[in-house]
Amino acid sequence: MRVQYFLIYSAAALMLMGCDNFSPTDTAAGKHQINPKTGLVIRNLDAAQVMRGEAVYTKNCVGCHGPNGVATPDWRKPNPDGKYPPPPLDSSAHAWHHSTDVLKKTILKGTPPEIGSMPAWEGILTEQQVDDVVVWIKSLWSDELYDIWYKNFEDK
Repeated sequence: MRVQYFLIYSAAALMLMGCDNFSPTDTAAGKHQINPKTGLVIRNLDAAQVMRGEAVYTKNCVGCHGPNGVATPDWRKPNPDGKYPPPPLDSSAHAWHHSTDVLKKTILKGTPPEIGSMPAWEGILTEQQVDDVVVWIKSLWSDELYDIWYKNFEDK
């Protein structure tokens, strides 16, 4: 009888320890969880999708946006033609200021020609490849910036 009680208490303790780590916001719908210790959204990014996105980025985007999305130091200064260089896509720039839809639209349509030189990738990249790149870009952001982005754009 004592063994049964021990097993029941042990199982209950393990379940409670698991509950201490995360507080789900809506895991059934694929929503993110909140880390109760930091209060930040925990990313729920698909690792396979991140890897696919990195491969697409490396093949098509690294030449302009640099390795790991770091771009160039003078990305805020217009070139002699008045166009801005490609911005960083990591936490150091403004990619996280945009919704997923805006990021996808920028990849698909490119930048307005008077502002930048980003080409349109529509018809070159598949929708899945664009989605993968966007998820990879999100994986570059710090936890704090991802949390801000999520609360401003995804948690609506």
